[in-house]
Amino acid sequence: MTATTAEMDARAVGLGLFEKWLSVWVGAAILAGIALGNLAPGVFAALASIEYASVNLVVAALIWAMIFPMMVSVDFGAVRRVGDKPRGLIITLVVNWLVKPFTMAALGVLFFEVVFADLIAPADAQQYIAGLILLGAAPCTAMVFVWSQLTRGDPAYTLVQVAANDLIMIVAFAPIVALLLGVTDITVPWETLLLSVALYVVIPLAAGAFVRHRLLARRGGDEAAVTGFVGRMKPLSIVGLLLTVLLLFGFQAETIVARPLLIALIAAPIVLQSYGIFLIAYGWAKAWNVPHAVAAPCALIGTSNFFELAVAVAIGLFGLGSGAALATVVGVLVEVPVMLSLVAIANRTRGSFPAP
Repeated sequence: MTATTAEMDARAVGLGLFEKWLSVWVGAAILAGIALGNLAPGVFAALASIEYASVNLVVAALIWAMIFPMMVSVDFGAVRRVGDKPRGLIITLVVNWLVKPFTMAALGVLFFEVVFADLIAPADAQQYIAGLILLGAAPCTAMVFVWSQLTRGDPAYTLVQVAANDLIMIVAFAPIVALLLGVTDITVPWETLLLSVALYVVIPLAAGAFVRHRLLARRGGDEAAVTGFVGRMKPLSIVGLLLTVLLLFGFQAETIVARPLLIALIAAPIVLQSYGIFLIAYGWAKAWNVPHAVAAPCALIGTSNFFELAVAVAIGLFGLGSGAALATVVGVLVEVPVMLSLVAIANRTRGSFPAP
């Protein structure tokens, strides 16, 4: 056994243990959030009220902590070379905009008009379908950097994929939602969209670029300085993830306890959609021989959702207490556990993809 092989095996074992314990910690954070949200609802209501344009600023700060290490890792020279390998970007854009919104709508109709028809009133069913459509038409902007980091994704390529999605979202989100909902008065909450892009992409990217420049300048361009800094920052990233999970479940703790069956019914098509979209994108990437560092993030981007935008539009169209708003919130609750399971699948299948 060569030293290189031994190092790779050691990293694989370490990654497996990390995934196992991270799942345990996330599970504990979910339970703690539900418990604390019911024990101290006033505290979580106060935290939930710290928002602007439907973006919770406490959660935004935690997500910033999560994604900052990956932003420091972004090599802008590599960003310019992404166009030389367009397959991962093509997969992301096709799946996100030509597949995902329509499969989510189809699953919503299947589950709420057929499978759960005897359990849910028709008027409520239409609300839940609308919420699912809003989720399906809003690909992720922020958390995907976390999932990419956990799969050792290419930071530069992930950044370009997210940026391309954000640009398309500006022009495509409203028409797709209007088409699938059958309404014509969709108003895009521009404050939510632009604030989220600024908070989750522009500001952390600028800060990451500044820190990266300073690190390289001090060490004569040695990338080891960046690698060491990112390694030291990763515990902060994990703490941010756990606290985010705790808060998200704490915000909805009373609803989860009061209406567990309804939460489970709404979650069913979202979970099925998540795994289905991942398999489509990931399988396509494998068939196209896309390297794993690009394939994993491009599949995870399509699976994850821009929940701030979906929630804001649901509230604007249907009201705060509507079934559509509830469906988008369930999407938030489902996302982290499901995405961690997909991260685990991606990491365990790394060896079946070509080397970069």
